[in-house]
Amino acid sequence: MEDIKDSNAKRFCTRNILVILGFSCVIAVIALIAVGISQNKPLPQNVKYGIVLDAGSSHTSLYIYSWPAEKENDTGIVQQIEECKVAGPGISKYAQKTNEIGAYLTECMERSSEVIPVSQHQETPVYLGATAGMRLLRMESEQLADRVMAAVIRSLSDYPFNFQGATIISGQEEGAYGWITINYLLGNFIQKSNWLSLISEGINDEKTFGALDLGGASTQITFVNENHTVESPDNSLQFRLYGKDYDVYTHSFLCYGKDQALWQKLAKDIQVSSDGILSDPCFHSGYEKIVNVSDLYKTPCTKRFERTLPFDQFKIQGTGNYEQCQQSILELFNTSYCPYSQCAFNGIFLPPLQGSFGAFSAFYFVMDFLNLTSEKVSQEEAIRRIESFCSQSWKVVRTSFPGIKEKYLSEYCFSGTYILSLLLHGYHFTSNSWENIHFMGKIRGANAGWTLGYMLNLTNMIPAEQPFSPPLSHSTYVFLMVLFSLILAASIITALFFFKKPSYFWKEMV
Repeated sequence: MEDIKDSNAKRFCTRNILVILGFSCVIAVIALIAVGISQNKPLPQNVKYGIVLDAGSSHTSLYIYSWPAEKENDTGIVQQIEECKVAGPGISKYAQKTNEIGAYLTECMERSSEVIPVSQHQETPVYLGATAGMRLLRMESEQLADRVMAAVIRSLSDYPFNFQGATIISGQEEGAYGWITINYLLGNFIQKSNWLSLISEGINDEKTFGALDLGGASTQITFVNENHTVESPDNSLQFRLYGKDYDVYTHSFLCYGKDQALWQKLAKDIQVSSDGILSDPCFHSGYEKIVNVSDLYKTPCTKRFERTLPFDQFKIQGTGNYEQCQQSILELFNTSYCPYSQCAFNGIFLPPLQGSFGAFSAFYFVMDFLNLTSEKVSQEEAIRRIESFCSQSWKVVRTSFPGIKEKYLSEYCFSGTYILSLLLHGYHFTSNSWENIHFMGKIRGANAGWTLGYMLNLTNMIPAEQPFSPPLSHSTYVFLMVLFSLILAASIITALFFFKKPSYFWKEMV
């Protein structure tokens, strides 16, 4: 009788122990899964956005940038996620119709509202930077420039973003921000990291690129002056990015963008005409165009050539000659005096060129059309190709490029010749240093231009936030995973031992 009771007690205890062991296994498995999932689930993205409008002389473009709120050395890791070109001319052309500026900006600002999450609208900063077009308007009439900027501010303030202001940036700032952009995109500011492993791959972090920017109304040259010789303090700027300080040389030549340079050349050349006909070697033979004298003298850039002419209009008749075109362009560069050890032109200090240069904006667009952006194209080959292009008749050129607007197509001969003249005679690149010029349109999907550099510099003023982190520290996570794994293993081993040798277990217990 006692044996029966003892057997029943053993079965009861065994059953309870197995239940406890099974329960322990289930709890251990659930705990392992829970800890693993909670620790390794994707962290929420803590992304910030910013909007920069580039109000240039000929057009306005809007760029949307994003960056993680956790910054690296106080500067955000910024990338371009959207570009929107505003339909119409630059804002300076709205000086007499400022009531239309609101409608002018609507499409791209509405696009921004769609791209950026609604929850981020109120904290997304919006900046507008106006460049050489507005600098010229301000020279012409400060009152008109103020009216345009006031209309822009009213319009942008109506949107649900955090509008930070609209300003006319200086030429030096424009050049320096362009320098920041290309060096950021080339990975020259920070060491290789998970953030920028793709950007910085294969790039030398120790050297920076110089920046060559060409717009419609101005052109900028910017590079690090390794000699640290500052003969002209106005041409020196300092930046702090990713924990490093940079001293750069920069200068903006107002009125020497490709559009204003053309107006200057026409105003200079028409002075010798008595019959209202201008034979122009910078346009293709067979090309003709009527120009109003009032339009010619409308810009401040042509004031030095203004004369009373015996006609209200004149006709351009193209002759298509590269050498004559270049000679006419070189007359715009005054190299007769230099108050420094070395100058570019017009008495502007220019230290010796150093390192590689990225040439973007109109430098790239014009040379890309002329198929001259390849690094294999020598200076001599570039001259030969532009000379050949200029010598073609207007009829042949128009037939060869039917999809390009006549205004742009007709000016490529001048623009190409002007770019070579500016680089070789204005900035003193040689046949050897020509190899250091790299024509850049987009770099890693972002436009080469001043706006990204502007955004990068502004993020220094945006406080960094604490990064989202896993719920457990790494040591705690490892400890819990080991603990629950040991509990699970011990429970399974004990259960197996029970099934295989239960009598041995009770014997040991006795």
